[in-house]
Amino acid sequence: MAQSSEVPTKRIVINTIPLQGSLTGVGHYISQLTRYFNLLDDHNEYTYYYGFFSKNLVGSDHPIQRLRNQLPKTPWFRNAVRQSVFALSGLFHSEFDLYFEPNFIPVKISAKKIVTTVHDFSFRLFPETHPKDRVQYFEKNFSKNIRRSDRIITDSVYIKSEATGLLGLPDEMITPVHLGVDHDVFKTYPREALESCTRELGLPEKFILFVGTREPRKNLDALVRAYAELPQQIRSEFGLVLVGPRGWGEGDRSVGEQLGSHITIVDYVETYRLAQIYNLASVLVYPSLYEGFGLPPLEAMACGCPVIASRAASLPEVCGDAACYVDPKDVQSIAEGMDRVLKHEELRWSLIQKGTERAKLFNWEKTAQETLKVFDEVLRPAN
Repeated sequence: MAQSSEVPTKRIVINTIPLQGSLTGVGHYISQLTRYFNLLDDHNEYTYYYGFFSKNLVGSDHPIQRLRNQLPKTPWFRNAVRQSVFALSGLFHSEFDLYFEPNFIPVKISAKKIVTTVHDFSFRLFPETHPKDRVQYFEKNFSKNIRRSDRIITDSVYIKSEATGLLGLPDEMITPVHLGVDHDVFKTYPREALESCTRELGLPEKFILFVGTREPRKNLDALVRAYAELPQQIRSEFGLVLVGPRGWGEGDRSVGEQLGSHITIVDYVETYRLAQIYNLASVLVYPSLYEGFGLPPLEAMACGCPVIASRAASLPEVCGDAACYVDPKDVQSIAEGMDRVLKHEELRWSLIQKGTERAKLFNWEKTAQETLKVFDEVLRPAN
């Protein structure tokens, strides 16, 4: 937001390393915020950290990203990269007014004030659902560095409540700021605009959809077992489509063994293509065991797709009364939720209508405005 010229310009630096790859959760978060910071704040001066400092936003087509794509993906190498990011960030000796760390752990960037976003506590509460090298990295670096923050942002009130308990920090130090939906992309499309998507991705005519990284916390094994328990008539009519990059764990193997030809797996897709898939889906099922926010249900709602979601963690806060809730630890509950929504047209249309209205409450401009408000509060001189 533009400010009076009497207010001194502040030098703000943002860790944008997650922009240097295929965008998943944190990458999309940073991409949307930096986009709106540039639109809303023409007063302050922004610098971006990619392992080097730049005044320009760097996309996935930058030469450093092409080099990164050719590097090994082993746990040892990932850990070495993380340590290098920490070391390189301390080489720039000019101090910034504010350093925004959008990805859990502040690095060594020198700044008068630090604001950090903590998206969830799965690394501590569900360590078995993460690669061991990531858990070890968080165990070594999170606790000692998060306390350098002057303010912590969380994606939901639910995660704020966890943060106050797990970190023992005062309530006023933690500010929940909901994520947003890109309504320019996630919206309803005419049927003819979707035909190429069905053809090019090999999607079934009707399908149940899951969106997210295929890893243990997303509870895909339970979804697969629930799908297998559906009546044969429903399984014959509706396929199961999983969209998202492969994560870790044994989920992919068990999925393939249990469903065979009934499952369609689509790896990482661009956001416009994801929006088309939501439009085509008969229902989104999101049986996650734990989420700090949970964007796919809102994105689906914005596209006119009914949603079945876990009654767990932040999801009821995000979805309100616009989802059909199930117990993620009960396979039968998930199966019954799918059966109800697919069989009962009145329930389906009610969820679509409520979901459309619910999604309108969330947008990235609002997220950016509330984040900039946090910056202003932190930078404001003490009385």
